[in-house]
Amino acid sequence: MSQGVVQDKVTSALLGALNGAKRKGQLKTESWPALSLDAPKRPEWGDLASTVAMSLASSEQRAPQDIAQIIVENLAQSDQLFDRVEIVRPGFLNLTVKPAVWQEVLREIEAQGAAYGRTDLGGRRRILVEYVSANPTGPLHVGHGRGAAVGQAVANLLDAAGYEVVSEYYINDAGRQMKLLGASVYARFGELSGRPVKFPEDGYHGAYITAVAERIKQQLGDRSTLAPAELEERCRTIAYQELLNLIRSDLKAFGIEFQSWFSETSLLSSNAVERVLEELKSRQLLFEQEGAWWFRSSSFGDEKDRVVKKQDGEYTYLASDIAYHRDKLQRGYDLLIDVWGADHHGYIPRMQAVMQAYGHPKDRLQVVLVQLVKLLRGGVEVKMSKRTGEFITMREVIDEVGADAAKFYFLMRDSNTHLDFDLELAKQRSADNPVYYVQYAHARISSLWRVAGSRGITRSLPSRTDLTVLTDPDELALIRKLSAYPSVLQSSATSYEPHRVTYYLQQLAGLLHTFYNKHRILPPAADKDMFDAAPAGLEAAEEPQRETLSPERTAARLALMMGVQQVLKNGLAMLGISAPEQM
Repeated sequence: MSQGVVQDKVTSALLGALNGAKRKGQLKTESWPALSLDAPKRPEWGDLASTVAMSLASSEQRAPQDIAQIIVENLAQSDQLFDRVEIVRPGFLNLTVKPAVWQEVLREIEAQGAAYGRTDLGGRRRILVEYVSANPTGPLHVGHGRGAAVGQAVANLLDAAGYEVVSEYYINDAGRQMKLLGASVYARFGELSGRPVKFPEDGYHGAYITAVAERIKQQLGDRSTLAPAELEERCRTIAYQELLNLIRSDLKAFGIEFQSWFSETSLLSSNAVERVLEELKSRQLLFEQEGAWWFRSSSFGDEKDRVVKKQDGEYTYLASDIAYHRDKLQRGYDLLIDVWGADHHGYIPRMQAVMQAYGHPKDRLQVVLVQLVKLLRGGVEVKMSKRTGEFITMREVIDEVGADAAKFYFLMRDSNTHLDFDLELAKQRSADNPVYYVQYAHARISSLWRVAGSRGITRSLPSRTDLTVLTDPDELALIRKLSAYPSVLQSSATSYEPHRVTYYLQQLAGLLHTFYNKHRILPPAADKDMFDAAPAGLEAAEEPQRETLSPERTAARLALMMGVQQVLKNGLAMLGISAPEQM
């Protein structure tokens, strides 16, 4: 488990101090609390802060400040690690780390490259992440897009945390909604063929239904010889395949491909649903009432029992979901993660009841909820597609703003909070557009490499560069932010919250842009440097009075830029977003 090279060293030093104090009889606590480190609220207070002394106050039955003093006295070789260690009431430990220790971060980033930030925390435990899983009855909408971005990022983060992750799409290709799909297309087919039939109540009215019916008419002709039931079944089969292919195509355009596609129909055709219900019956976890069969979910914390088989013999959605999640467990996954729309919040207790019914803790299933997206255009809400007059599809958003911008916006906020997504802002090439702001930070460093190369200045590898000259507060601020990346990645993975990475990347990009406009990285040239023109809000207000650069400082700052660019690239990759060389 890594918090970052510097944080690990500081944590190790604190743990050594605690154990040393315990051996001397100065502390008596049996096991130490988690040694988390935070950045102090004000930079002049130090680089890192620990509250461990306050956490121990209760078990030690003494004042936190006294405990902090004991820790400080037992910090072995602290002069090699810290410039300053201060105790602040009521017991904070404020730690200022030596620049040489921070500088080592750049060598760590160089050594690990694309693997920087990854850990073996998960110990290769197996996780199945199921997301999107939209009914194949129409194109994916914007809400599905947010769920897709969140699911992919969660899977990527867990993979980076050392888990063995499989992503899966559950195809709801059975039941009432598929019958309605077939009936809806059949009705439109009849209209197109001059033989109108009654349109089903609760049928699908989208223009895409008529479009599918038109293509079926081209394939089949009028097919007047087919019996109505046979023709309706043919409409259902063709429409299902077309719409599933459309979903696959839209997801691919979004940069998302699933390792596994699981069909609900396969559960019914293999009698898996009937088998799990019989299994639950044999354990008295199902009961019959008024001709229907009920699952005793209230025995496991649900607010009431739930119907799994209706009076007419038809299975409910819950019956299929029980069989599906039973299948997941039987496939040997240690943890199941489902990404659902927030409107399914009430479904969580009954599915966690299923986990417990099969002898597992309820948290063997974790659910990530995704709230609605409000689309705006220049601040004004957009509800309907200009193309069809209906809901706006995920593909329309991708086509308008690009997959990268769409993903970044979908991931900018906690998935369980509502999101306002301004399409016009997402297309702007300015500092006001968050995804452009981050991607441009990466491209800006690539521009630096091009200019340096044109002048015969080679990139400086941190491992071969004197980094001791990186002592400016702005240089150290960048390195401190780079050092925090592993802990951001870890916390994002364990909390299933990819928005922490987007927030971090915006902060890192902000530090880079500020540094770029304030400090010289390359020495001035006789001819005009051909840097890429900075967009609005990212250019320097005026050419600042920049310090004279020695060759040693130039090399060190180029090494610093390599570290920043690598971490930007790594972080964007976690979100499934590209890191462009030029913009």
